[in-house]
Amino acid sequence: MGYTLEELKNIGASLRKDFPIINDSASYLDNSATSQKPRQVIEAVKNYYEESNANPLRGLYDLSVKATDAYEDAREAVRKFINAGKISEIVFTRNATESLNLIANSYGKAFLKEGDEILVSIMEHHSNMLPWQEVAKATGAKIKYLDIDENGAITVDVLAKAITKNTKLVAITQVSNVLGIKNDIKALAKLAHENGAVFVCDGAQSVPHMKVDVKDLDVDFLAFSGHKMLAPMGIGVLYGKEELLEKMPPFLYGGEMIEYVTLEGATYAELPHKFEAGTVNASGAVGLHAAIDYMNKVGFDYIEERENQLTAYAFEKMKAIPHVNIVGSQDPADHHGILTFTIDGCHPHDVSEIMNSLDVMVRAGHHCAQPLTKYLGLNSTTRASLGFYNNEADIDRFIDALSQIRGKLGYGE
Repeated sequence: MGYTLEELKNIGASLRKDFPIINDSASYLDNSATSQKPRQVIEAVKNYYEESNANPLRGLYDLSVKATDAYEDAREAVRKFINAGKISEIVFTRNATESLNLIANSYGKAFLKEGDEILVSIMEHHSNMLPWQEVAKATGAKIKYLDIDENGAITVDVLAKAITKNTKLVAITQVSNVLGIKNDIKALAKLAHENGAVFVCDGAQSVPHMKVDVKDLDVDFLAFSGHKMLAPMGIGVLYGKEELLEKMPPFLYGGEMIEYVTLEGATYAELPHKFEAGTVNASGAVGLHAAIDYMNKVGFDYIEERENQLTAYAFEKMKAIPHVNIVGSQDPADHHGILTFTIDGCHPHDVSEIMNSLDVMVRAGHHCAQPLTKYLGLNSTTRASLGFYNNEADIDRFIDALSQIRGKLGYGE
């Protein structure tokens, strides 16, 4: 840490040139939904299809071996990126949603039973809520929801009051995709383990924006998506502790996840292939590898400081506009690039449509976190979410759009 503002701007200007879709005539502020892709990632995928494309893991010919090596090299890159202990603990999926469904179906339905409790935070994305609702229906386990504090966080005190001897699993996001608040996952996981519970962390909004170390956090499972961290759509990651993955049954059945098949049954492949049935997304994995290399080169020191600086810049300008209401903590440091808001007298969908006409791209709705939106007393909101390749001009265009909307509503000065 410790960049000057001028250094942040100069590095940012250089990095923006790596993103073909980014230009100075429009502001892309929907990074929580998906990130844009640098040329290095696009070229890595293109090169894979031009030079290495074959079905990985299945052929003994040179091209298939080359594709297999590229796929497994990507897995090792992921392992290092999140500091997992073993390559067997990295499972490739389509996205964080599939990773969380895998945990719910393979661990939850196999090991939870009637009378067990599942603790889920009220702030969760639907992907870390609906699978646990289905597990509860299937097993007879009971879901209990954890409320947020005044800043929007799930605190250790809240978890301590809710956890009991019957709690077997706790599922909490590291960063809220609505509030931007960061939960103290290390402390929450420690408390869960002290009470004999498994801890599931949704890292979809944290892994792309801050250094995540699974050994340090000591989570049992971590899920995240490639497309939110500069990689292609269709590739995601499930990290799981080896001793838990070993015990879990497969999620999908078919080719490549087997060791031996007879007419009576099958034995399954070793980790992590037990959970990767069918033809894998090798090009997506290659793209994820390239994205990790790019992010490592940029460095999380820069990524975090630039995104925090842009968040504070936008936050202060938004606060100065009457009738614009920022949802969540009133400290910009708590938002981690996510600024969700309402405008008095204007529906969030209308806000988004007007902004689109002014070349500003933001998201409107409940952001796949409808229980949280209702808990906050809202029906929907508008969300601007930043990435390290955004700049002050993007924010200024966004603020100008807010001011124009306010003017259209007749609020005046």
